Amino acid sequence: MLASRVQHFSESVIRETSRIAQRYGAINLGQGMPDFDPPEEVKEAACRAIRDGFNQYAVTWGIAPLRQAIATKMRSFNGLPWVDPDEHVTVCCGATECMMATMLALVDPGDEVVIFQPFYENYGPDAKLTGATPKWVTLRTPAWSGCDARASGRQAASDTWSFDPDELRAAFSSKTKAVIINTPNNPTGKVFTRAELEAIAGLCREFDAVAISDEIYEYVNFTDRPHVSIAALPGMADRTVTISGLSKTFSATGWRLGYCVAPAAITAGIRKAHDFLTVGAPHPLQVAGAAALGLPPSYFDGLREHYRHRRDLFLPYLERAGFGVQPPDGAYYVMADFSGLSALDDTSFVRRMIETVGVAGVPGSSFHDPKELGRKLVRFMFAKRDETLHTAGERLLGLRERLAG
Repeated sequence: MLASRVQHFSESVIRETSRIAQRYGAINLGQGMPDFDPPEEVKEAACRAIRDGFNQYAVTWGIAPLRQAIATKMRSFNGLPWVDPDEHVTVCCGATECMMATMLALVDPGDEVVIFQPFYENYGPDAKLTGATPKWVTLRTPAWSGCDARASGRQAASDTWSFDPDELRAAFSSKTKAVIINTPNNPTGKVFTRAELEAIAGLCREFDAVAISDEIYEYVNFTDRPHVSIAALPGMADRTVTISGLSKTFSATGWRLGYCVAPAAITAGIRKAHDFLTVGAPHPLQVAGAAALGLPPSYFDGLREHYRHRRDLFLPYLERAGFGVQPPDGAYYVMADFSGLSALDDTSFVRRMIETVGVAGVPGSSFHDPKELGRKLVRFMFAKRDETLHTAGERLLGLRERLAG
């Protein structure tokens, strides 16, 4: 009885894994939600907004103060001086809805959408829900450290995740409507270089395609390179949708506040899709979101070190436990190779890890198509308190023994 559009994919593996972790009382290093709160002044702004009566519908595409704060941030941080809050900014219920509204606004059945993999698990289903065909471009696995493991069927090409320019070009055609970019990347932590973005931009211009750039982790960048938005590159302002939000920057994943920044013609389409998807994002949280974006520069500058500390605390545990890892350049995830630990497939391995040592990750196959490419990989997240990461790490040090038993 189900429509064919929902038969092409399964339930979110990330959310399913979280439920299993909860059932076993495991530490959840799967779903990307911190175990610490937003800044106190941001929480207080939300409480104050509720008390002050901001409890009814807001303007469908976002309240003016929040759109103004987003426009100011996009001009200063993302290098987009042309952004106007009334013409170019749409506030949605999270970056996930931003992506779906954008796809509905741009993509027709029969179009093709280029997607890098490993990919955030929503991108493939989003494309299929619009009737598009995903065209996958595989990021080559880096050289793992911590053990001599290698992902089955994948070849290490460098010290970071990278794509083959020829493979990328081959994915574009006259049917290409869009390419999805995620930088910093979930799940790999890859930060696309300016040169890589310029190569993608060149293909977008050549094939008249739109870049949909998910930059939700833009402040969590461990490299010495500044964040680069592809919309800031020559010829890309009129053919890019930049997506971001407040979930990751302010540790408020439950608030569901995301935003799209696009040229006026595309914004008009996004707003139509958004209106009939969700009507609007929560009004009091939008008020608090405007306050959050007004925090001093020191807050945003500190996010890099905030998460670098957690990365550097947790990754040595993975290496000592027998995983192959490559320190991520951004975001707060790490893909780990477990082939030196077990012959199990990724789903079975994660289930055993939850049951035996009480730590949850996400099976690598949920970020790949075909799934076999991720059968020896697992994604961990490290946006947790120090004590949580230490406890999880100590548990993982006993994993080899428990698997052998």
